Amino acid sequence: MGKVLIIGAGGVGTVVAHKMAGLPKVFSEIMLASRTKSKCDAIAEKIGGNRIQTAQVDADSVPQLVKLIRSFQPDLVVNVALPYQDLTIMDACLETGVSYLDTANYEPKDEAKFEYKWQWAYHDRFKEAGLTAILGCGFDPGVTSIFTAHAAKNVFDEIQYLDIVDCNAGDHGKAFATNFNPEINIREVTQKGKYWENDDWQLTEPHEIHKPLNYPNIGPKESYLIYHEELESLVKNFPTIKRARFWMTFGQEYLTHLRVIQNIGMAGIEPIMYEGKEIVPIQFLKAVLPDPGDLGENYHGETSIGCRIRGLKDGKEQTYYIYNNCSHEAAYKETGMQAVSYTTGVPATIGAMMFMQEKWKKPGVYNVEQFDPDPFLEELNQHGLPWNELYDVDLEL
Repeated sequence: MGKVLIIGAGGVGTVVAHKMAGLPKVFSEIMLASRTKSKCDAIAEKIGGNRIQTAQVDADSVPQLVKLIRSFQPDLVVNVALPYQDLTIMDACLETGVSYLDTANYEPKDEAKFEYKWQWAYHDRFKEAGLTAILGCGFDPGVTSIFTAHAAKNVFDEIQYLDIVDCNAGDHGKAFATNFNPEINIREVTQKGKYWENDDWQLTEPHEIHKPLNYPNIGPKESYLIYHEELESLVKNFPTIKRARFWMTFGQEYLTHLRVIQNIGMAGIEPIMYEGKEIVPIQFLKAVLPDPGDLGENYHGETSIGCRIRGLKDGKEQTYYIYNNCSHEAAYKETGMQAVSYTTGVPATIGAMMFMQEKWKKPGVYNVEQFDPDPFLEELNQHGLPWNELYDVDLEL
């Protein structure tokens, strides 16, 4: 048993709070904190049972974070706030002697670029302090990395080709909406594509490479090669990989809206002056788009996310597909959130459980694939995200 501080009260934070509240033998005390305390209070009231304490904190402020952590004295801080705030929260954890877990890697506010170098640079400090930092414990990154580790441990002697495939076949009924924080989402999907091949990164124009892929229980969906953060850690931690790519589905209506947003400058991250005030276009856009946390009630369909892997076993080539499908309706019925929030929040909860049970606990900064995947995947099956395996199938890639 242990005490946990959750920072962030969006859709993912809501799911994490719900799931942790149902595990009193693992999480003895839970605090939920965000910039807006009223959001935390609403989540806590809905969960009930006086399981969730709440607090206000500005996660951009190390002194505020330190004050809160020292007053609550958690064993672990779970960061489901914005990726911009990863480093301030890690700094506060170091100052207070508390371990850390997040779901997305750091990116600076002033540059649409995410990579692990900033957080990996904390390894020695966490190691010397005897603290654990677990990076990227959502679904992708997170479960997809753990799927890869599972395949390396239990299926292949050598992984050679990895394709992570992410399909959201749900319909929320909105003309345009993002499934998580609009600012982060749009920055992510409008970047140039990038994949690993021939011992180097290959760059593509945004959405330049695409093809239809068949997803279980869904069927064919046009899938686009984009860059995603787990590729960076996976090719580092599994050096036998010859090629690693990430594919995501987008509907044509979504892409049309995205192009218009870019063409008229609303995806811009540089401040502009408007009526004597400085505003950032993409932050203004975020304010007028639907809140991802409000999409769940009318969301239908499901997600399908997994890894399609080719490699060697006993000297012979073998293919392997490991995946999860998650229903938007089922996720909403359980937590009030849609499946994209659910598939991130459940793995964060299980990663925190792994830490509390000392199954994932070692001093330093680590990506999730650097821990034993088996106990995590056992719990994933038990907590709403069962996974499936297919052997020797056509991977289509």
